[in-house]
Amino acid sequence: MVSQVIYRSRVIGANILAIYQRELQGYFASPLAYGVASVFWLIAGIFFVAVLLGDSGIIAQSAARDMQGAQMGIPVPPIDVPYEFLKIYLGTIGSLALFVLPILSMSLYTEERKRGTLELLATSPITNWAVAVGKLLGVATFFATMLAPLLLMEIIVLSAASPALSPWVAVSGHVGLVLMGTSVLSLGMFLSSLTASTVLAAMMTFGLNLSLWIIDLLANAIGGDAGQLVGHLSLLKHYEAAVRGVPESGSVVLFFSYIILGIFLTAQSVETFRFQRS
Repeated sequence: MVSQVIYRSRVIGANILAIYQRELQGYFASPLAYGVASVFWLIAGIFFVAVLLGDSGIIAQSAARDMQGAQMGIPVPPIDVPYEFLKIYLGTIGSLALFVLPILSMSLYTEERKRGTLELLATSPITNWAVAVGKLLGVATFFATMLAPLLLMEIIVLSAASPALSPWVAVSGHVGLVLMGTSVLSLGMFLSSLTASTVLAAMMTFGLNLSLWIIDLLANAIGGDAGQLVGHLSLLKHYEAAVRGVPESGSVVLFFSYIILGIFLTAQSVETFRFQRS
């Protein structure tokens, strides 16, 4: 019995790895993916310079604050420039990801529908769960790769900080960004399994993610325990906690809940497609 379980686990793992490799190769060979990454890096670089060195950037704000205190003869508490920079910049990148992630997830299953290969996937020996997990891992890896140059720029800038910023703050922020992005991609994968239109899939994903991003406004309007419950579903709230370097276990649980929910709904969607075909 144990040997059968081990054998089955190995087969599932091999299937997931095969799907993962296929998806990852597809992204690194796709002109669209490179185009999206290039635009993302360009905009992220512009925000990087603006947040750090702009007229209203964190360095200018800190200098103006010190000058004002000197003129008034009142000691002003200094701004923790590295921490504030990282918090503002990662918050900006999180907002930018709202526009990028739907583009990355929109073709996960829509292309399978267009090529007529979704039916083959639905009826293949590979389980729908394994296919969904492999596809999600592929696109999540590509998204994490897109973040690598940004992390390098941050390391270069923060290495000059004195006193040095705790590495945990940066690690927490980037882990939160990857988890938040994977949550969005998982839900977008499900929506892409519902249609053969990449544009429609992207629009639905953006609308859903925007709702989950600003659900705090609805929570504040409701108020009370019900409002707190609704507010707990907000991606923004939990991502901000990670950016501040104080992630909570509830935040990690919520991100993984969205990830698992997206995988589950995708598998059920493909299973429904197979049932309709049969």
